[in-house]
Amino acid sequence: MLQLGVNVGVVRADPDHIGAIGDNIRKADRDEVMALGGLSPHQALDYSLKKSHCAFTWLIDDVPVAIFGVGDINVLTCVGAPWLLGTKRIEKHWRVFLRGSRHWCHQLFKSYRLLRNVVDDRNDVSKRWLEWLGFTLFEPRPLGQDGEMFRVFEMRNSRCVTLALPRLLVQPYWGQPG
Repeated sequence: MLQLGVNVGVVRADPDHIGAIGDNIRKADRDEVMALGGLSPHQALDYSLKKSHCAFTWLIDDVPVAIFGVGDINVLTCVGAPWLLGTKRIEKHWRVFLRGSRHWCHQLFKSYRLLRNVVDDRNDVSKRWLEWLGFTLFEPRPLGQDGEMFRVFEMRNSRCVTLALPRLLVQPYWGQPG
C-alpha cells in the first residue's frame, strides 16, 4: 500500500509534545521504559528531553508521532546515547519512518564518535530497525528491574573525533608561561 498525501515534518522537541507521545506510546516502548527504569512514558520522555544534547519530534500531518534524540554519555570521549519513543502511528507509516530515520541517525552522529544505548530484548521490531540502521547489537544481559533482558547496541563513527573536539576544547588551559 502506498502512503500518499502524508505531510511529514521534524521539529525541535518541545515539552508540549510529551502528552501526545506518552498517551499513545507503542506497547513495546512502554514495556521497555517500565522495565528499565520503572518510569511511565511521560516520565521517560521528560527525563530524556532534559538529558539530551539535542532532541526532535517527528510529525505526521502536524501530529507528534515520535520523539528522538541523543544525550551525552561522555563528552570527553564523544560518546552519546541515542533514543526514540514513538506512537502506534509509526507502524502505519513505517516506510516514511524508515526513510527518515536513516537520515536523522546520521544527523545525530555528527558530534559523536560512538553512539550506544540499550534495547529491550523482547522488542524485536526495534532490534531489527537498529540493525537496519547499522548498529551492532550485543548478547542480551539482565538489566531490567525484574531481570528483564536488554541488549547493548552501538555504532562507531571514526570521522567524528575532529568534529567534536573543537566544541569541547575552545581554549584549553595549559598554565601561564614563566
